[in-house]
Order: sequence, then structure tokens, then C-alpha cells
Amino acid sequence: MFHSFFPQPKAFFTSLAIWTLAAIFGWYFFAAGLGVAPIPEEQQPIDLSFFLLPENVWFYSYFLLSAVIFCGAWHLKALHHPWKIWSIWGSALIIFVTYFGVQISVVINNWRRPFGDLLQNALSKQPGISVDNFYSLMWVFCQIAFLSMFVSIMTDFFTSHYIFRWRTAMNNFYMSKWEKLRHIEGASQRVQEDTMRFSSTLEGLGISLINSVMTLVVFLPILLALSHYVTELPFIGPVANSLFWLALFWSAFGTLLLAIAGVKLPGLNFRNQRVEAAYRKELVYGEDHAERAEPLTVRELFGNVRRNYYRMYFHYMYFNVARYFYIQADALFVVFMLVPTIVAGTITYGIFQQISTAFGQVSNSFQYLVNSWTTIIELLSIHKRLKAFEAAIDDEPLPEIDQRYLEREGGVVHADG
Repeated sequence: MFHSFFPQPKAFFTSLAIWTLAAIFGWYFFAAGLGVAPIPEEQQPIDLSFFLLPENVWFYSYFLLSAVIFCGAWHLKALHHPWKIWSIWGSALIIFVTYFGVQISVVINNWRRPFGDLLQNALSKQPGISVDNFYSLMWVFCQIAFLSMFVSIMTDFFTSHYIFRWRTAMNNFYMSKWEKLRHIEGASQRVQEDTMRFSSTLEGLGISLINSVMTLVVFLPILLALSHYVTELPFIGPVANSLFWLALFWSAFGTLLLAIAGVKLPGLNFRNQRVEAAYRKELVYGEDHAERAEPLTVRELFGNVRRNYYRMYFHYMYFNVARYFYIQADALFVVFMLVPTIVAGTITYGIFQQISTAFGQVSNSFQYLVNSWTTIIELLSIHKRLKAFEAAIDDEPLPEIDQRYLEREGGVVHADG
């Protein structure tokens, strides 16, 4: 799944994590101080000039240098790996574009304060407000939005090619070992469908994880700076760096809640793919052989499908109760916590918008597992199916569930298929 596309995946990803942490600490404890002093959060530009700030240009240079050192070293180390351009350099490009997308969110958050304050002043009939004030700020937003659209479109285009290259690498590798794999249940589906689903799902999760980390790196200082506007919290009173602790607590609560509620779902999804494949395979045999797909056999196989779906529906029901409860509560949590500050009148509407957006960005980053849990469940079930390929290729014992399938094919039928 990995070594067909990435060179020495364990060493590659371990070194990537170490290098990333080293680069982050190197930036905050050394490199950032070599550049121009950062502009205070409330004085930062609200337009595209934000990206040309000396502090940002210096960071881009630092990122490029770090990426060239890491990717160059692995390029030389994996000189003969056929997918090194896509897996090494392509991954670096995706990481940078993800960071740039987070910076676009920062610019939009900067824009929210003047626009929110202008809206508040206009609604309260403050003098000196004209339509040109609104149109000029809306034009600034359009420029940022067009840049965001361009970056998103080009990123999606590149990522689509990246995913298909990964699928191609897995497909070529598995087909080269086909004689060892052809006896595995649903082997053709695993090569034709699961490879694409695995690469696209894992890539989506990877980008979400990178985006979450980048968002934390960028928005945490903003959230800490905005915390001084929050005078007190309900039932608690004044708390230093209150917005940060609130985001951490609320995200940890949601992650733990959904992890407990969804603990059974990966295995059920995997079993569902297996019973569906067994049913489909018998029907395919019935197209060419009159003695296959007999009513009794088909009824039994479809009964396995039905039982597993009913089981999934039950477990997804209480999982969705927990998930939707958290989603609805999340919509009001930050407003509830800001009620004493709002009543005290210590913030404007623009600052409230900034706090809500920054809190949402940081909270969503901490909620990576909450937001990605259903996708992770799907990925785990796909991984279990492809893991059987890895076992067959390495001449290792098949997973128990695949051994049970081979027993059934040999005449031993289990109640769950």
C-alpha cells in the first residue's frame, strides 16, 4: 500500500515527522527572529498585500529551503524509485499549498473585523458611513475569494493526478504478484476498486491532518492574542488564555465522545464489504455457469448481507446520536462562553466575528478525529482488505476473516458468511 509509491515508507514518514518538528521549532526559536518583526495582529493587512509582508516572504523562503533539503536528500537516497517525483516532491507541494490555503483564511479573518465594525456602525446609524465603504471592502473580499478559488482548483487538479499515480503504483505492484493474490476473496475488486479508494481516502485524511496542523500553527497565536478581549467565562470567571483552553477542552470532549461511540464501526464496514463481495461473486459465477447462483445459495448469501446491514444501522444510529448532539452543541458553545463578554460590551461585532472564526479554526483543528471519524472508519475497513494482499505477498498467514472465507469456499459455511 505504501512502499509501492513511497521510498522506504517507515523511514520516510518517520524522518518527515522529525524534520517537520525540527523545522517548526527552528522557525519559532531561531529563524523567525532573523527576519522582520511581525506586525501586531490588529494592524495586519486585510487585502492581498498580506502575502507580500516581509515576515511572510521570509517564511516562504524558510519553507522552501527546508523542503529542498529534505526532498533533495530523499531524492538522492531513492534515486531509482520510479515514483519519487510524485511521492516526495509532490507531497511537499501539497503541504505548502495547504499552508498557503490556511494563510488565505487568516486574511479573510483579518477582513472580518473592519467589515463587522462597519456593519455595526451602519446599523446603529453612526455618521460618516457610505455605500462606498461597503463596496470597497466587498471588492477586497472578492480579490481574496478569487485567489482562494484559483488555489483550490489547481490544488484539486494536482491532487487528483497525485492520487491516480498512487493508485497506479499499487495496481502495478499487485498485478506483478497476481499469482499469489488471485485466490483471495474479491481479489479483482481489491485491485480495481480498493486501491483507488485507499489512495484517495488516505490522501484526503492526510491533507486534512496537514491542514489541521498548519491551522494550529497559524491561528493559535491569533487566538491567544484575541483572548485578552474575553473578560470572564460563565460559571468560571476570568481565565488566562481562555479561548485556547476552551478550544482544547471542547475538542478533546468531542473526540473522546465519538471515539467511544464509533469503536465497533470499522469491523462492521469491513465485514460488509466481504459479504457484499461474496454475494456479488456468486452472481457473477451464475452468469456463466448454470449450476451456480442457485436460489438456496443466493438466499443464504443475501441473508448475510441483510444481517450485516441491520447490524450496521443499529450501531450507526447511536453513533449519529452522539455526532449530531456534538455538532448542534458546537454551534452554540463559543457564543455561550462569550455571553459575559458580550453583555459587558467590551468587544465590537467585528472582534466577535474574529473570535468566532479563530476559535472555529483552532477548534476544528483539534477536532480532526471528530471531523474525520467516518472517513477513518472507511479507511480502516479498506486497509483490512488490502492487508490480506500484503500477507499473501509476504507468504504470511491470512487474516482470520479471509481464512474463514477460504474455509467457506471449501464447504465450511459460517453463520455470518
